[in-house]
Amino acid sequence: MTDAESAGTGPQPRVRRARGAEESLATIVLGFESIVAFLGGLVVYGLKALPSGIAPWWGIVAGTVVALLMIATTRVTRYRWGIILGWALQVVVLLGAFLVPSLAIVAVIFGVMYGYATIKGAALDRRNARLAADSPE
Repeated sequence: MTDAESAGTGPQPRVRRARGAEESLATIVLGFESIVAFLGGLVVYGLKALPSGIAPWWGIVAGTVVALLMIATTRVTRYRWGIILGWALQVVVLLGAFLVPSLAIVAVIFGVMYGYATIKGAALDRRNARLAADSPE
């Protein structure tokens, strides 16, 4: 038993790491986009949009890999390279438009959302840091 438990106060709750707006918003966009990336892979498979000689099921594999990469990227958006990796995944979705042109619409919509999330989120984080530094404590 720990000292806190023997004193009757019970176990202390785990303190969560503070997350900034940029990290939170980028995570949300990538999480939702991962679903769309997987569904895009199903579309590539269903339309048999891959070049001849390549098995159509590779569309499902590609969509699944991109979706899993997006989910994995949500865990590293706290780092600058994680945000850049998110941008690289936006480009990968845009490249899917060579196979299925309607994926360009998806890429533009999610690209704009990711751009807004990262740019506005970073601005909010800077503002909050400035306010915290200015507040007398």
